[in-house]
Amino acid sequence: MNNKIRVARAEVRMTQQQLAEAAGVSRQTINAIESGKFVPSTVLALKMAQIFGKRVEDIFQLEDGD
Repeated sequence: MNNKIRVARAEVRMTQQQLAEAAGVSRQTINAIESGKFVPSTVLALKMAQIFGKRVEDIFQLEDGD
């Protein structure tokens, strides 16, 4: 799964720590999601989209084979 979390954070000048606090997870979780090492739950993906005021599919995209 690809994601545009880093881009979305940059657009609103938000740090990983600030996003983590807003989403109720650790900074390490945000880092793992951004680097593609962790796929967020549906609830977490929805929370992150809501934080950025975007649709989930604007932030997360399936890759071939997902």
